Amino acid sequence: MNLTESLLQWYLLNKRPLPWRETRDPYKIWLSEVILQQTRVAQGIDYYHRFLLAFPDIQSLAAVSEQDVLKLWQGLGYYSRARNMHHTAREIVEKHKGIFPQSAAALKNLKGIGDYTAAAIASICFNEQVAVLDGNVARVISRLFAIDIPIDSNSGKKLLSDLANKLLHNYPPSTFNQAVMELGALTCTPKNPSCNSCPLALSCEALKQNETEKFPVKTAKKAPSVRHLNYLVVSFYSDGQEYVLLRKRTENDIWKNMYDFPCIETESAADVTKVLELIEEHGLTESLPFVIKHVSGEYIHQLSHRRLLARFFQIELEGMPQNAVNVIKIRKNQVAELPIPRLIDRYMSTLL
Repeated sequence: MNLTESLLQWYLLNKRPLPWRETRDPYKIWLSEVILQQTRVAQGIDYYHRFLLAFPDIQSLAAVSEQDVLKLWQGLGYYSRARNMHHTAREIVEKHKGIFPQSAAALKNLKGIGDYTAAAIASICFNEQVAVLDGNVARVISRLFAIDIPIDSNSGKKLLSDLANKLLHNYPPSTFNQAVMELGALTCTPKNPSCNSCPLALSCEALKQNETEKFPVKTAKKAPSVRHLNYLVVSFYSDGQEYVLLRKRTENDIWKNMYDFPCIETESAADVTKVLELIEEHGLTESLPFVIKHVSGEYIHQLSHRRLLARFFQIELEGMPQNAVNVIKIRKNQVAELPIPRLIDRYMSTLL
C-alpha cells in the first residue's frame, strides 16, 4: 500500500462528521472555507449554521446589505473575509446567473478566493484534480519530506504544492484533499504530533530525524505594531432616552464599514489631561459642557499584525450635539444591533 492509499484508508476510519462534508454544494463549501480560513473548527461550525439559516443560498446572501453580513460575522474577526464574500456573492449572481465557476483557475478571478479556496471548491465540488495547500497540508508535506525551505515563501509554496499534487496523482481529489487536511488537524499537529498513530509515519523524514518540531520552517515574523486608541463614549439625553455617538469606519483600515466610537489615536499612551486637550482641539464636544464620568482600564486587542491598546472615556454632554460630523446618534441600547468590532462589544458588555 502506497502513501496516498494509506492516507485515504486512515481518513475513512478517522474523519470527523463535519456538516460541510455532507454536501457538494459549492455555495456551502465556499462558505465553510471562508469561515475556516482564520477560525477554529469548533467556533466555525456555529457560524456556518447561523449563516445558512440566515442566507440558505447565494441569492439570499447577495440580496442583503453588507451591514447585515458584517453583523452576522461579528466576533469572527478578519472582516475583509465577510466583505469579500458578500461582494463575490453579488458578482456570481449578477454575472454568472448564480452559478459558480467550476475550475480553480476561474474561481481565482473572484474577489477573496485565492489558491487554497479555489482548489478546495474545484476539487470537492467539481472533482478537479488539484491539491489544496493550507496550513495543515503544508505542515504534513513539510514534515513528510523534511523540507527546510520556509513554507510561507514563494519557492516553498510552489515546492509543497508540487509535492501535494504528486501525492494526489489520479486519486479522488475531494477525498485526498480532505484527508491531508484532517491528518494535519488531528494527528500531524503543530505541537506534540501523534506520530505513533500516523499512517505516514514509516515514510516521514522529519520523524526519522527525530525533528518533527523543527518543521514546518517559517520566515521570522515582524513584531506587531502597537496602536493607542482613546475612545470617546459620548452620551447625552433626549426625551428621556440616553444616546451615544458612533462613527462608521469607512477608511481603508481595520474594521472597514463597521461601527465604533469616535476615537483619538495617539503615538503613545495618553493621560486624561492630554485627551481632554485633544477633545478641545478637535472640537469633538461642540463646546457643550461635559463631564468625564469614567475612564476605563486598558483593553488589549490582538490582531494578526497589530496590537491595539484601547481606553474608553465615558463622556456625558449637557445638551444634544447638532453639528457632529461623520457620526450617528443612536440610543445606547441599540448599539448592539449594528456590526461592531469585538473590542467595542467587550466594552459595551460592561457598559450595559
